[in-house]
Amino acid sequence: MSEYVFKMPDLGEGTVEAEIVAWHTEPGATVAEDQIIVEVMTDKAAVEVPAPVSGRVVSIRGAPGDKIAVGSPLIVFETGVEGEAAPAAAAAAAPATNKPVAAAVPPGAKAPSASPPPAAARTGRVMTSPANRRRAREAGIDLSSVAGSGPGGRILRSDLNAPTGAPAAAPAPTAALPPDVSAETTEIKVIGVRRVIAERMSEAKRNIPHFAYVEEVDVTELEALRQHLNASPPAGAGGLTYLPLIIAALTRVLESFPQCNVLYDSSRGVLVRHRAVHVGIAAQTPDGLKVPVVRNAQSRTVWELAAEIRRLSERARTNKATRDELMGSTITVTSLGKLGGIASTPVINAPEVAIIGLNKAVDRPVVRQGAVVVRRMMNLSSSFDHRFVDGYDAAAMIQALKEHLEHPATIFIPR
Repeated sequence: MSEYVFKMPDLGEGTVEAEIVAWHTEPGATVAEDQIIVEVMTDKAAVEVPAPVSGRVVSIRGAPGDKIAVGSPLIVFETGVEGEAAPAAAAAAAPATNKPVAAAVPPGAKAPSASPPPAAARTGRVMTSPANRRRAREAGIDLSSVAGSGPGGRILRSDLNAPTGAPAAAPAPTAALPPDVSAETTEIKVIGVRRVIAERMSEAKRNIPHFAYVEEVDVTELEALRQHLNASPPAGAGGLTYLPLIIAALTRVLESFPQCNVLYDSSRGVLVRHRAVHVGIAAQTPDGLKVPVVRNAQSRTVWELAAEIRRLSERARTNKATRDELMGSTITVTSLGKLGGIASTPVINAPEVAIIGLNKAVDRPVVRQGAVVVRRMMNLSSSFDHRFVDGYDAAAMIQALKEHLEHPATIFIPR
């Protein structure tokens, strides 16, 4: 037997360290090569790290929330373990709460802490959603001990509430509470995607002087066009929402306001103006807000925009979006859909200089040519980096966008 020290790998893009989000193994456990052992987070994306070798875990370094430098020891394996020897040795040496110990209890026997975990024989990755991984992590549940009732043994949310999903629960809520923490409260460590969001939001508000501008738009004609197009969509296409239509209009507007399709390189003190429009779509996911990027939006039809928005949003929600799909936007559009409210103050997605928020579209009475009529109205809430976009130009850009949305035929006039 020999020891193998696995160090934090270089995850690319100039990464010098990574934050541990969740361990999927523990000292004493036996893992197979390519089995997922830990999930880490860089400033760019979440990464699941597989085991480089098969063997028994001797030690691990760092708890969730800790940052480990690239090239520093991460986990130590004992390699050359044969057959059943490693599980037996781990069971003899491991504490009572260690899951491999429970695996050695004969069927039908009464284990002192938990029944034999059905998934003890698993050597591959546990199948479940990112949201369920988070719930299990917060509840202290070892997913390898949970019997999945979904297709192919996939763990569903209901499985986490079943008796087999709670072997790691504490004996009593107040038995091991740290000082100054009552049973009425829960402490949640800010790690992973939520930490990255918090840091970026703080940095954006601290460094960027936001100029906010809200304008109401009559989208009655846009709604009529949307319904007309949805009545006869291309084969295989889904329905259109407002978002692809508004993005199509935005690409037209940015031709006249190129100073809003810009990235600020603070290290060089340079504004990088882009011809192509790469639109970030703020998407709410179980892990927090992510911004997948619709590239070259100016070259896509509204149906192509709609399809790409759906594809990217689904990949972001299921934690399948690649680093490239989450980087490189030049301007962001955010929408809360039916929860859009009356107005909002969106935070700029640095290093961009502009963001546009879509609020809820509602039918309400308005005055048109001296008469009260019912029209569908929507507010556009925008924020601009006031260092580089003057208030006049910001307002003029939103007014131009309003003009296209209130007369949607102009969106499709050839350039």
